[in-house]
Amino acid sequence: MAAWLAKQGHEVRVVTAPPYYPSWKVSKEYEAWQYQRETLSGVSIFRCPLWVPSKPTALKRIIHLASFAISSFPVMIKQITWKPAIVLAIEPPLFCAPQALLTSRLARAKSWLHIQDFEVAAFFGLGFASSGFLRKCTIKIEGLLTRRFDVVSSISPTMLQRLTGLQVSKSRTYLFPNWVDTEYIRPGPKENDLRSAWGFSPGQKIILYSGNLGKKQGLDMILDAAEGLMGEQPEAVFLIVGDGAAKPDLVANAARRKLHNILFKPLQPLEKLPRLLAMADVHLVIQKRGAADAVMPSKLTGILAVGGFLVITADEHTDLGKLVLNNPGIAELVEPESANALIAALKHLLCRPATIPYYNHVAREYAERNLSTDGIMTMVENKLCQLAAASENNEKQRA
Repeated sequence: MAAWLAKQGHEVRVVTAPPYYPSWKVSKEYEAWQYQRETLSGVSIFRCPLWVPSKPTALKRIIHLASFAISSFPVMIKQITWKPAIVLAIEPPLFCAPQALLTSRLARAKSWLHIQDFEVAAFFGLGFASSGFLRKCTIKIEGLLTRRFDVVSSISPTMLQRLTGLQVSKSRTYLFPNWVDTEYIRPGPKENDLRSAWGFSPGQKIILYSGNLGKKQGLDMILDAAEGLMGEQPEAVFLIVGDGAAKPDLVANAARRKLHNILFKPLQPLEKLPRLLAMADVHLVIQKRGAADAVMPSKLTGILAVGGFLVITADEHTDLGKLVLNNPGIAELVEPESANALIAALKHLLCRPATIPYYNHVAREYAERNLSTDGIMTMVENKLCQLAAASENNEKQRA
């Protein structure tokens, strides 16, 4: 997003952390405890120290987020002298909202909160904490912070509707969906060099899960499906690509259960992503029931752009469920946390007849129509310009 805006001629600064996600380890090119500054794609980037736990728990996650909120505070305040027109904060983490609001007020700029995940809802929905009092207090603080932003956006209609529960005026909400470069991520041949390098035989069926390996996905169900499909024809391999807090347990459980039809690979560089997505016969988007209405998986856009045949675990009332119901043929929708339902859907897709085209044209056409980078970012740029103009008019009136 920042690079796209800079390419259009806007001055953009980003205050962030050194890259550490999803492996929960700071990349070797960066230092966890040092302030660093760099320029990438015309964007000035300020990287602030933070503590990264090797094995994140609920308490450790809170300390982790708090460490960045504290270290980034002086860097944010320093941006006042730059006089930004708009200060945009992205949730998660909500921990960054207070300094974003303070910076925008002191700089007389407009403030924008973009909600990628409702982390408070996901936190309690997944059972990280069960205290009713803590939940009530946290939601109250979330509402107080959210209502103070000039614009509050999120990535799906249902997630926008959740803002009414936080008493955010509908006039200040904005739909800002995830996007994908549909020119770069596009349908391609299943037989490619990446598939050969990883030892897959020609015609072997691949069921791909690629993305963060975290608690909210409920990925143990993939192991259940792999066990249920062992020995079935056509025999398929579950390819799990990525890193995250749940990966060590997944690898250990797969070994303990002697699941020879599962292969784990680390997070892949961006240049390999089109081939990785294209070589799969079936893609998986797995969500636990407690998180499915609070998040919208970003991996979905790439799968749709490549024309993947997709199985989604979600209830019908969620955005994922509505996506499938409103676009027949785009994916298979199955009940969350049901291994039997997942196995049945996988068998159905694995046994599908050869199709021409060899990709899911419904998914590809949806991505081209609704998720292209230029289409979405042009609308966002217009909204940013309107907001900046309003800020400038307010300054003139004060003068």
